[in-house]
Amino acid sequence: MDDLRDRYLGLIAEAGDEAGIEDLRVRALGKKGEISGLMKTLGGMSPEERQEKGPKLNALKTEIADALAARKASLADAALEKRLQTEWLDVTLPTRPARQGSIHPISQVTEEIVAIFADMGFSVAEGPQVESDWYNFDALNIPGHHPARAEMDTFYTHRAPGDNRPPHVLRTHTSPVQIRSMEANGAPIRIICPGRVYRADYDQTHTPMFHQIEGLAIGTDITMAHLKWVLEESLSAFFGTKVKTRFRASHFPFTEPSAEVDIQCSWQDGTVKVGEGDDWLEVLGSGMVHPKVLKNAGIDPEKYQGFAFGMGIDRLAMLKYGIPDLRAFFESDLRWLRHYGFAALDVPTLRAETV
Repeated sequence: MDDLRDRYLGLIAEAGDEAGIEDLRVRALGKKGEISGLMKTLGGMSPEERQEKGPKLNALKTEIADALAARKASLADAALEKRLQTEWLDVTLPTRPARQGSIHPISQVTEEIVAIFADMGFSVAEGPQVESDWYNFDALNIPGHHPARAEMDTFYTHRAPGDNRPPHVLRTHTSPVQIRSMEANGAPIRIICPGRVYRADYDQTHTPMFHQIEGLAIGTDITMAHLKWVLEESLSAFFGTKVKTRFRASHFPFTEPSAEVDIQCSWQDGTVKVGEGDDWLEVLGSGMVHPKVLKNAGIDPEKYQGFAFGMGIDRLAMLKYGIPDLRAFFESDLRWLRHYGFAALDVPTLRAETV
């Protein structure tokens, strides 16, 4: 038994890898191993022999198992030490640059505009994007024959045969929010309504889904002069320069009188510069809220009057940041976002200094 012990301890000490250790374990302690075979002979021994040899065989089995485990751990330690000698990490090196997220131009411009109008006392109002025909058209004094109500311009929700409920649409503007807000809060009121709107159009300057912000101010003595001041102050704060406006007579079913609003600009090398030059660029529509709209919203037009305006957030972002194609807002490639510097939110206010 001593010879067997010495032989296996020698073989274990000479084993050079884990495969060799496993081979020795099987030869010594496996089902058909030498030591396992000796353990099986205990059953055929007399009680006296079993009492004498049993403890010795158990001690041999334990010693060989411990030697195998110790040698296996020693080999693992040696392999790790070898790796540590050949593989190393310089912890003094600077970290790899990590890309930072960017605020989307639409989100940034929306926050900028909201902050500007908040300084003027306007609160933000929101409403559903799927609207009834009443809120999207009828309450806004848009007649049934108006082109905006055609399916080629408006997305109508599907109706099953026999479903005679009034039609619903993806809202074509955020004006329904004005109606809902006047119904809920009455007058006086001063709100802006940012949000997604939908129209069946798609080209370089139009997309089926875009973003709009509308404003509404209702009181007892509000005039077009207030509208002009609000628009010039807000546009000057947004573009960071003094902006002159020009009102051109127009027609919208929901305002009377109505005006298209142009801003002073110049064109240099195909790029528009706002606040200078002899050219004009149309940016929004506006006017005094039509008495029928006030009445439809539950407000007495004999007592209250006010103005409303609407502009495209996407278009304002294009003008301010020089983005040439509206469709770029919906691309998944973020490189153009970084190209235009959208890495942090810088919100202008009315208190920002203009030149």
